[in-house]
Amino acid sequence: MGRAFEFRKARKLKRWSAVSKTFTRLGKDIVMAVKENGSDPSINSKLRAVIQNAKTANMPKENIERAIKRASEKNQENYKEILFEGYAPNGVAVLVETATDNNTRTVANIRSYFNKHDGSLGTSGSVNFMFDHTCSFRINKKGIDPNEIELDFIDFGAEEVFIDENAILIYAPFEFFGEIQFELEKRNIEIISSGFDRIPNTFKEVTEEQKIEIEKLLEKIEEDDDVQNVYHSMKE
Repeated sequence: MGRAFEFRKARKLKRWSAVSKTFTRLGKDIVMAVKENGSDPSINSKLRAVIQNAKTANMPKENIERAIKRASEKNQENYKEILFEGYAPNGVAVLVETATDNNTRTVANIRSYFNKHDGSLGTSGSVNFMFDHTCSFRINKKGIDPNEIELDFIDFGAEEVFIDENAILIYAPFEFFGEIQFELEKRNIEIISSGFDRIPNTFKEVTEEQKIEIEKLLEKIEEDDDVQNVYHSMKE
């Protein structure tokens, strides 16, 4: 519980701090969801999830509708999801999730960030195995017993259930996202938000000076418009 929960909480708060960046990322998520399964959220579960996340992030309704409309147009290019793997200084593992309409630009930019900050960009599979790919759901806890939720959703892949402020949090391996979403909707349980994380299996301890250098690289990567999420194994 401790390792995963504290990591997720800290990273979520940091990752979604910049509102404009959040809206840009959500806009891309909407485009990819629409391109994959259409613009009708009633038959597109992925789009339903993204719309709910956008509402939770206070993205204006007109922005959401505009993004869906734009994504439905034939001249709107889709985004390709690319995962970059590498190391920050002092052996800290880094995963970078991107969504891009220009692969050449994104590869060049990510490589330059690692090079300029004494990191190294690795090959596919060099770092990914060090992280657990997970999914999470934040649901309205009104009238719901978290103990019952935990017992019921074990059958659908849930591994951890917590109470956080006014919601219940459900965590599970990445591949169970669809099953849990379907069951929650089937039971008419309100999903406040949902998403994915990559949790390091072990954390790398660094000094305060080393941490400053590593954070320079992480912040530079996160500023890139093509970057959706950045994960690392540095102990915080």
